[in-house]
Amino acid sequence: MKNYVYIETYGCSANQNNSEILSGILRASGYQLTNNENIAEIIIINTCIVKGKTETKIKRRIQDLSNLYKNKLIIIAGCMSETDKNSLLKINPKLLLLGIHHTKDILKLLKDHDSNNLSKQRQEFYLSKQNEEKICSPKISNNKLISIIQISEGCLGTCSYCKTKIAKGTLFSYPEDKLIKQIESDLQSGAKEIWLTSQDSASYGLDKEDKSHKLPGLLKKILSLKHNFKLRLGMMNPNHLYPILDDMIEVYKNKKIYKFLHIPIQSASNNILKDMNRPYKIEQVKEIIKKFKKEIPDITIATDIITGYPTEKEQDHKQNLEFINENRPDVFNLSKFSSHKQTMAGKLPVLEKVIINKRAGELMELHRKTAMENKQKLKDKTIEVFVNSKSKIPDVYEARDINYNIILINSKDKSILGKNLDVKIKQIGVHHMLGDMV
Repeated sequence: MKNYVYIETYGCSANQNNSEILSGILRASGYQLTNNENIAEIIIINTCIVKGKTETKIKRRIQDLSNLYKNKLIIIAGCMSETDKNSLLKINPKLLLLGIHHTKDILKLLKDHDSNNLSKQRQEFYLSKQNEEKICSPKISNNKLISIIQISEGCLGTCSYCKTKIAKGTLFSYPEDKLIKQIESDLQSGAKEIWLTSQDSASYGLDKEDKSHKLPGLLKKILSLKHNFKLRLGMMNPNHLYPILDDMIEVYKNKKIYKFLHIPIQSASNNILKDMNRPYKIEQVKEIIKKFKKEIPDITIATDIITGYPTEKEQDHKQNLEFINENRPDVFNLSKFSSHKQTMAGKLPVLEKVIINKRAGELMELHRKTAMENKQKLKDKTIEVFVNSKSKIPDVYEARDINYNIILINSKDKSILGKNLDVKIKQIGVHHMLGDMV
C-alpha cells in the first residue's frame, strides 16, 4: 500500500469539501496525508474548469509534477478529469482519472491500479455519471470551526458558456434527513460555522417528483438545531430565488444566518442574458436586491459578472457599469470570458483582448469605489465578530461580522480563535477591514 498522499485543491468550496472527503476516506483506510509533495507517493490534484486561466495553470502544474516525479502515482480528480481526459493523458499517459461523480470511489481506483486491474474500460467507469451523495462520509476539515456541506450536485441551467455543467451534469439534491444528520454531527464535533454550497442553492429539491422549492424548509430545520453556530448560504441563481423571495427574506432574518446574499447575475444586459441562456430579466435581480435591502439594510450583496461575452456590445457593458453603480455589490467576482470548445459560446468568435481588458478594468475600478464607500459607515464603529481562522500572516486572525465582512485582528493571543469578540474598526479596505479588540 502507498503510504503518503499529497492533495492539492483548486476551485470552489464544493471542491474544498471533495478534498476533505478524499482525505477522510484515505486516512480512515491507513493512508497518511502530507503537505509535502516531495515525500508523497501519491499526488492528487483536485481540479477546476470554471476559468480558462485556471485550467491553463492546472495543466502546467500537472506537466511540471509529471516531469519532476516520474515514478509517483498522480491522480487527477474533479471536473477536469471528465471534460479534458484526452488533453490530460497527452500530458502524462500514466495519469489516473477520478471523475467528479466518483469522489468516494478513490479506494476502488487505487485498488484497481495496485492489482493491475485498471483496464481502459475500468478507467471509463471512474469517469461515468452517477448520483453520488457527498455527505455522511469520513472527512478531514481544513478548518475544524467550519463545516462545508454540499446540498446538491449539478444544476438545472443550460448556460451557453458553462463547461462545469458538462462535468457535473443535471441537478441531484441530497436527502434532507442526511444533510441534517451530517450538520448535527459536525456541530457536535466543534464546528461553529456551516457553509451550505452547491452550483445553485435555490434550486434545491426541484429535481424531485413534486418539483417544489425545498430550500426554505431545509434552512429552517438547520437553523432550529440547538447549537450555537452561524450559517452561510452559497450562491443562488436569480430565476430560482425569485419564486421563493419572500420566504427567503424571512429565513434571512434569523440571527443564526449570515446576512450574505450571493446572487450571480453574469450580465446586467437582458440581451446578453438571453444569449447566455440565463432565464431571467435583470429587473428581477434588481427587485430581489431591493426587497432584501429593505428588510435587511446592511446585508452584504455578492455577485458575479462575465465581461467580454462574444456578443457583448458597448451598450451591454454600460449596463453592467450602471448595475454596479446602482446596486453597489460588496463582493464582486469578475471573470473575463473564457472560450470553452465544448460549449455553445465556445463556437462564437471572441472579442479582442484589448476590449475585454478595458471593460474589466472599468468594472473593477467602479466596484472598488462603491465597495469602499459602502464600508465607510463601519469606520470607528464597534461591532461583534466571530474569529473563524488564523491568517497566513503571523499574529493575524480573520473574523466575520454578521454581514460576513472580513475583519483582520492583530493579536498574539491564540485563544481568540473560535470566539465572539467586540472589535473597533480602525481601517477599511475593499475586501477586508482592520479591527482592534475592545
